[in-house]
Amino acid sequence: MPSQRQGEIQADFHQEDLNMEVELREVTVRELVEGYRDDGEGGVVGYGGKLDIRPPFQREFVYGEKERNAVIDTITKGFPLNVMYWADRGDDTYEIIDGQQRTISIAQYARFRRGFSHNGLYFQNLSHERREHILNYQLMVYVCTGTHDEKLDWFQTINIAGKELSPQELRNAVYSGSWVSDAKRYFSRNDCAAYRIGGDYLRGTVIRQEYLETAIEWISNGNVKDYMGRHQHDANAEELWEHFESVIDWVKSVFTEYRNPMKGVNWGALYDDYKDASLNPDEVESETQRLVADDEVQRQSGIYPYILTRDERHLNLRKFSDAVKQRVYEQQEGKCVMCDETFPIAGMDADHITPWSQGGKTEEDNCQVLCRDCNRRKGAR
Repeated sequence: MPSQRQGEIQADFHQEDLNMEVELREVTVRELVEGYRDDGEGGVVGYGGKLDIRPPFQREFVYGEKERNAVIDTITKGFPLNVMYWADRGDDTYEIIDGQQRTISIAQYARFRRGFSHNGLYFQNLSHERREHILNYQLMVYVCTGTHDEKLDWFQTINIAGKELSPQELRNAVYSGSWVSDAKRYFSRNDCAAYRIGGDYLRGTVIRQEYLETAIEWISNGNVKDYMGRHQHDANAEELWEHFESVIDWVKSVFTEYRNPMKGVNWGALYDDYKDASLNPDEVESETQRLVADDEVQRQSGIYPYILTRDERHLNLRKFSDAVKQRVYEQQEGKCVMCDETFPIAGMDADHITPWSQGGKTEEDNCQVLCRDCNRRKGAR
């Protein structure tokens, strides 16, 4: 078990607006790797079983041979290794916030007889003196104690030693528990269930927790932090998974032909508003084909919300060029064709005479200039 160090260095990190305490400890390699265990299912512990080396928000081990050997090389030469960050869970246990890759590299070398070699030698091949030199090496670890919000502020402040965690990774750290662990099973592993059924419809990666973040946004209408706070100690994340499944099933049933622009659409919000709407998939597909072929549509990902909302802003329809607007403005002698008042060109909008919805094209003979007020009134009709 790790010893209780009476000479722990207290870091002056207290801020007027925080009750949080940040403590700088000296932890030897011997203490760090005591009781090291990797169960093969994502659970990795050390420090006498008190340190969660791979908490729910952490990524899988990704160090290659070069990075791993660099860690051991630093220790054997007695050079300082970058500071690590732990969070105190309040029950005499801790979780790594930054330093997982270095910690696992150290433990795999110093604890596993079948670990990896460094400069052609495994740990057990070293002399007693060299092994003791490594085991007595002192690591510098900042330990944070405080509320959920205080920890979140701290994680964001330290910026994880230049390797910034995503917002969802930070939230996973703050609201870690049974719910996050189960949610990660669905949304945060390579080839997870969410990737298999929804990978074509979501942006980001599962490892950076972006699938999990999207799923929570969908079920919470964007109130991710509130949802995680309310469900932190739930036994499982089945509600989240079932909602995600419902959204993806609905999308596939309405928009039956997959196209690349469907990736990244806010399907959760559309599902909330239109899941009970009476929609004919064949008619939807026919309109989708027409809009995909329409050169006036500049944002094809907007086709899907447009079909449901009829809001043309989703389509980013093609606009008249400044040159066309200037020519039409001069032809109209600076007058708005609706109110017949004269305005500077900066106060005028180029407008379609025949609207796009009625087949009008963005061509010069279909252009007129209107003053801003008249254009707004026309658009409101």
